[in-house]
Amino acid sequence: MPRSKLVITSAGLVLALVVIGLLVFTRGRAVPAASAPPPEPVPNSVTYSEHVAAILYRNCTECHRPGQPAPFPLLTYADAASHAAVIDERVKARTMPPWPADPTYSHFADERVLTDREIAIIARWAESGTAAGDTAHLAPPPSFPTGSQLGKPDLVLRMPRTYKIAGDGADHFVTLKIPFEIPRDTFVRAIEFVPGNPRLVHHMNGHLLVYPPGGKKDIFRGQMTYVDDAYHNMDDLKKLDLLNDDGSFPPLLLSLVNYLPGAQPRVLPEEVGSFPLPKQGALVLNQIHYGPSFVPDSDRSYFNIFYGKTQPRRHLYDLVMGTVGATKVMPDLVIPPNTVKTVYTEGTIPADISIVTMTPHMHLLGQSFVAYAVTPQRDTIPLIRLRKWDFRWQYAYKPKTLLHIPRGSVIRAEGVYDNTSNNPLNPFKPPQTVQDHMGSMKTTDEMFQFILVYVRYEPGDENISLEGRSLDH
Repeated sequence: MPRSKLVITSAGLVLALVVIGLLVFTRGRAVPAASAPPPEPVPNSVTYSEHVAAILYRNCTECHRPGQPAPFPLLTYADAASHAAVIDERVKARTMPPWPADPTYSHFADERVLTDREIAIIARWAESGTAAGDTAHLAPPPSFPTGSQLGKPDLVLRMPRTYKIAGDGADHFVTLKIPFEIPRDTFVRAIEFVPGNPRLVHHMNGHLLVYPPGGKKDIFRGQMTYVDDAYHNMDDLKKLDLLNDDGSFPPLLLSLVNYLPGAQPRVLPEEVGSFPLPKQGALVLNQIHYGPSFVPDSDRSYFNIFYGKTQPRRHLYDLVMGTVGATKVMPDLVIPPNTVKTVYTEGTIPADISIVTMTPHMHLLGQSFVAYAVTPQRDTIPLIRLRKWDFRWQYAYKPKTLLHIPRGSVIRAEGVYDNTSNNPLNPFKPPQTVQDHMGSMKTTDEMFQFILVYVRYEPGDENISLEGRSLDH
């Protein structure tokens, strides 16, 4: 039976785990879901003030406001009424608000999923003339902080310079370092990435270099930025003069902060979410990806850092399954033209873990994604299902509480790709062979990944809520 090694990293720790692969468990016993109470009936007369505004405020205005990626604001009655038809269409199709995860399969913290009743309310309002109602008693739209979704940061680290984005209609991938010195070692509760140009920043992977005392005399020396070829190649980071003065590589804490379309800052309970921050180090962006633009533009993104109040007790670990990860994609991720292809990756967890976040990842040919765990007792734990993959909206999904996966469970992820002319997002016309090129992040190549962040299981983890994005919870 084939075997592969599964590498899990967190806060400088690397844990090598043996994975017994290629065991297909698809008929486990699923845990039954609790039945929901019947919904309230939809009112015969629906108005914006009494019924619709609250739904839009709660689910839409965070993105549908000036300076954010949504194409129009939804802050006022006039905004909503002028776009009522498209709002009705999108909510019925469940493409808005963007939440690709299937709520009939599993639930997550802070999920934005309209109920059938809310969709019916919007439909009745749009189809019956978009009545305003008594706007004198309409609650004001929610206010949003400037520069941060979490509050006032303890430290702000900006890109070393403004990056000029050529209007050439091509993807741009940039690797850079942001060195810093602070008065003393401390620890961090959360790092928030704030895209300076949210319309073009597609994703960002941020790591932390930890310099030992005396390891590097001048951390600000050397090249700050280079444009690369969209391939993972940590050796290229030497161009940024990141090595210690003796030529050794300082400890690298991987994936400390990441950003994808629609992502929110990762805020966790302090007991499971804090990590050390040295007084001398560098954030390394490998990489920041700018989507195509046909007009010249620019970006200067930054990071807000929030210090923790207590000494971290538990470590976060990362597990990357699939492309450039610890488990192999089967069969190989090579998709011939005019083909619909299914692939999978799987591995056995040899220790009890509690999942903190889970992130599916595919590119333009992706069609659907499902992941689940099968315990040694043959019970199936649904993790996540995306019936329709949407490259624009990729989240790190948090379970409602820490999700326990018992030792010996097999985690399996399956993905479907459509490399035919029926796929409107196919980048090639006519279709061409598309594959994973050594972890290339170019949108015209493909990837298949399932990324888990977790802690080692402790009794009572099932009672630790992950709901909310406030630093106070």
